[in-house]
Amino acid sequence: MIEHILTNINNRLNNKDLAALLLRITLGGLLLFHGWHKVHSGISFILNTLAEHGVPAFVGYGVYLGEVVAPILIILGILCRPSALAIIGTMIVAWWLVDVDNTLALSETGAWAIEDLVFYVMLSVILLFLGSGKYSVIANPNWR
Repeated sequence: MIEHILTNINNRLNNKDLAALLLRITLGGLLLFHGWHKVHSGISFILNTLAEHGVPAFVGYGVYLGEVVAPILIILGILCRPSALAIIGTMIVAWWLVDVDNTLALSETGAWAIEDLVFYVMLSVILLFLGSGKYSVIANPNWR
């Protein structure tokens, strides 16, 4: 009896395409808030931090790719895997520039100090393996 119920539940909830859509909305939607902040407030902090590390300022404009363009594409289900790679790269640069010293630290509330970066990286890694699923604004699966 219980096995029948569990099998029924598992069969009804087994929807990889819906899971991919929910993942895309979560990753893209939450990261887009960070991107919108940079569109609205600018990236002078990033440009200055890059300069302090001896990196050319133009590299800082990549944050718009990783935090605005890539999340929008992911939400829409277009070029999800390349967009996930762009997000991973953006988060690695953010970690290196700002949070590398916090890698082994805890926040004031006891959370891992870089958990937000790890969250975005890991959701992007999952999306790399899962793909966009069939729920996309583009029909051609090669562009998903």
